[in-house]
Amino acid sequence: MLKWFEQPEQESGNIVCSKVRLARNWSEYVFPSRLSQEQSKELLSKLGEGLKDLGDLDGRDYESAYLSDLTELDRRALQERRILNSSILEKKSPMSLLITREEDISLVLNGMDHIRIQVLLPGLRLAEALKTADQIDDYVNARFDYAFDEKYGYLTSFPTNMGTGMRATAMVHLPSLSMGKKFPAMLNDMGRFGVSIRGVYGEGRENYGALYEISNQKTLGRTEKELTDLVNKVAIQLNDQENQVREMSLKRHRLEREDEVYKSYGVMKYARRLTMKDAMTFLSQLMSGVCDGLVKLEEPCPVFRLMLGIQTANLQKLSDRPLGKEELDMARAAYLRSELPGIF
Repeated sequence: MLKWFEQPEQESGNIVCSKVRLARNWSEYVFPSRLSQEQSKELLSKLGEGLKDLGDLDGRDYESAYLSDLTELDRRALQERRILNSSILEKKSPMSLLITREEDISLVLNGMDHIRIQVLLPGLRLAEALKTADQIDDYVNARFDYAFDEKYGYLTSFPTNMGTGMRATAMVHLPSLSMGKKFPAMLNDMGRFGVSIRGVYGEGRENYGALYEISNQKTLGRTEKELTDLVNKVAIQLNDQENQVREMSLKRHRLEREDEVYKSYGVMKYARRLTMKDAMTFLSQLMSGVCDGLVKLEEPCPVFRLMLGIQTANLQKLSDRPLGKEELDMARAAYLRSELPGIF
């Protein structure tokens, strides 16, 4: 069964994926940061029992686990695959995870809030992600009364999440646009529209892979649809601007662009050692080359899947022993040699 990031790429241009996350709290308990260990265990037991038939809602298979039962490597790999975040990894109190085999739907219980519902889909599909998240939200709320205020909306551990309790995110690939001198100023200006944009794998020119996440800044005062529409609009605008810059580049420097793409592919296909920086840079070149029709892969292969596969924890999981830095660089190169399809 394919995971969401392994599915053949949608017709979405430079937009890699969409994510909708809902933060909710059960009205019968205080926020997770104020729960004792025993209260946390009691909460998890009741939530687990109430959600054990969640799969009946959509016919999906959900796996469940206490995060403490997972190895540190498994938890870090889930973080790299966008399921867990650093705040949850640092938290020591009992938590559990419900997740589909495709990893497109997940629920973290007793994390920063009692219930965090997340839907991840390839391409620009925020409306679809919101619809799925709302269906799960209704299912959960029918069994557990949420902490809700008529004026402030859903009550959450962080005041910045109050209101809808929703964070809508679109991940975009901007290799050409981000090279412009005015790009940092443009990102700062986006705050005026109510969105924030940050690098996925670093900041500024150190954001290897040129991937950026667009998210709504506010969760109060607007509906969920208005917020997803806002993020959707900005993602489309950035996608269009990226395409305009690339079209100009292709007209003026097509041979140079083709050369960059084929060199990047050649290095990845035959290198014996690759750093994270180099691998992400080359994969970014390949992603844009495929998108622009400069190179064609012999079989469907979402490049973002390879970007996830070369991350440290996911590489370590393929080995039967801990790997040092140089060994990781060798494992990264071997992974790309084996996973990259041919070109024509």
